[in-house]
Amino acid sequence: MLSPRQQKILENIIGQYINGARPVPSQSIINDPELGVSSATVRNEMARLEEEGYILRPHTSAGSIPTDKGYRLYVETMGETRLPVADQERLSQLFSTAEGELDVWLNLAASLLAGMVRNTAVVSAPRSPSTLFKHLELVSLQDTLVLIVLVLNGARVRQQVVTIEENVSQERLTVTATKLSALYSGLTAQEIGSLTVKLSPIERKVTDYLLKMIESEDEDENTEPYLDGLHFLFGQPEFVNNRQLGLSLMELIEGRSLLRSIVPPGFTGGKVRVIIGKENVAEPIHDYSVVLGSYGTPRQASGTIGVIGPTRMSYGRAIATVSFLTSALSRLVDELYEGGRRAPPPA
Repeated sequence: MLSPRQQKILENIIGQYINGARPVPSQSIINDPELGVSSATVRNEMARLEEEGYILRPHTSAGSIPTDKGYRLYVETMGETRLPVADQERLSQLFSTAEGELDVWLNLAASLLAGMVRNTAVVSAPRSPSTLFKHLELVSLQDTLVLIVLVLNGARVRQQVVTIEENVSQERLTVTATKLSALYSGLTAQEIGSLTVKLSPIERKVTDYLLKMIESEDEDENTEPYLDGLHFLFGQPEFVNNRQLGLSLMELIEGRSLLRSIVPPGFTGGKVRVIIGKENVAEPIHDYSVVLGSYGTPRQASGTIGVIGPTRMSYGRAIATVSFLTSALSRLVDELYEGGRRAPPPA
């Protein structure tokens, strides 16, 4: 347990290192008028911090830099952080005036987050525990070709051209789509497949296609997240001086494994989570810190929003911005999934 004075010195070192990206000499701590202690006392306290593993000196003649342990204590003791009111109002205004579909909003969130924290932002699309059917349209193209337009929860639209194997009029297709929409609305693929209702041959054929489309959506776990701000990250001194550091992150991105690498197992949201350095499970990001939030709700649909940066990041601003945007995206998901789902109809 650190004394208040030791904690104050540690906060001073971390603050200077975050701002300057250079080892902090003891003299710059001694000059802090708030400490009001002798230079010998400061040096002794810094030596104690080093012994306890909160700071280290890259070289014997160099100043001190924080360790993962030091950053962890700093984050745990910083208290509640909020964005300044002016920033909150500006972000709210940008969200309120944005128009478009879900991907526009998620791109906007990634762009705003990256700009606010000057690091890389990552936002995943919201996913439901199971994909739910909402609406169906069938469009006759030519002869036996039919376009299936399937609307899923979360305003997702999927289309597929299929062969019905018999000439069917547009009028009959419309009647079929209306019936199946009423029958399957709000159901999962498993629930649709378990219904014991009498279907005509064309209704059964369309249902088989629908089940394959919904099951494919359930299995699609490789959707790439929305990324922004890589140029901010790679412009940091850590990456300018260490090319390999940036390559390790790019390999995760190109391998489409970034989300799996930064999101710990069982992460379901709640309080914004900070993962520092070697606390990360994936070795390629042991030199990074990650600030994560989860938006939406697990019962409807949820996604992840986060910041990836060097361990020398402005944690307070990152936590506050992720928290604010988590709330904004949660409201959006509530609107998209409004109405929830209904119980399966009786057999």
